[in-house]
Amino acid sequence: MLHKHLQSLQSKHGALLATNFYNFETLKGIIQSAAAADSPLILQLTRSSIDYIGLKTAVQMARATLREYNVTGWIHLDHSDSYDLIQQCLDAGFDSVMIDASEKSFDENIAITRKVVLLAERYNAHVEAELGYVAKLGQSTAMTGFTDPQQAMQFVEATGVHALAIAIGSAHGFYTAAPKLDMNRLTAIRESTNASLVLHGSSGIPSDMLREAILRGICKINLATEIKNIFIKTLQDQLRNNPEIDLRKVFPPAIEAVSKLVGDKLQTVKTVQASA
Repeated sequence: MLHKHLQSLQSKHGALLATNFYNFETLKGIIQSAAAADSPLILQLTRSSIDYIGLKTAVQMARATLREYNVTGWIHLDHSDSYDLIQQCLDAGFDSVMIDASEKSFDENIAITRKVVLLAERYNAHVEAELGYVAKLGQSTAMTGFTDPQQAMQFVEATGVHALAIAIGSAHGFYTAAPKLDMNRLTAIRESTNASLVLHGSSGIPSDMLREAILRGICKINLATEIKNIFIKTLQDQLRNNPEIDLRKVFPPAIEAVSKLVGDKLQTVKTVQASA
């Protein structure tokens, strides 16, 4: 089960990379790098990616690719605010789901998350929630709402959630200023709860900062923006002033770019555990 794997990693100062995929090409690039590094990882889908690919197609494609490359992996629903979508994903065979009620009141977040935890128990599935303000795409990064360690303890105890995405200074999308994570807050949260701690918004965070976050208790690192960015930028370069119409020739460089990016991130994660 994913929960036990994350807990084991956390106790050893290790982490899993959780990568969003958007089509077959980004999925292939991710899995190729995981196979080359002999690293397990989490494959994540958002509602928009599910709507684009199709729920059953996305799950079957992910499972088939994991088998083909002999990679250990889990399929996770990222940032869902819908109980119905969560149930659909669990029925489709997802290993893990995230309920994001972080913009609700503390009590509402607890109630909604607890409901999802009870649902997921029927599927023996892993549940992640979020506490605090981690700016989403288009939201202000100037706002603050860092996770309070005492509230984190209360939240995990009240909901029974397995993993907690915390707000310590990261944001979704690219950063307009150098990111700065509140490492002391992270340590305090880790001391207050045994939940698996998750860092969202890792795109653009320097490797040394990610390593320190892992050493202080982060055991799941989400990567999304950098994946779609490098895929599209590489594809744009391939298509610029290029008469080629065979997608089987223009896609591979973009796939390789994704593979190199994810490979570098996996190496960052692996070196932490090796040196701990």
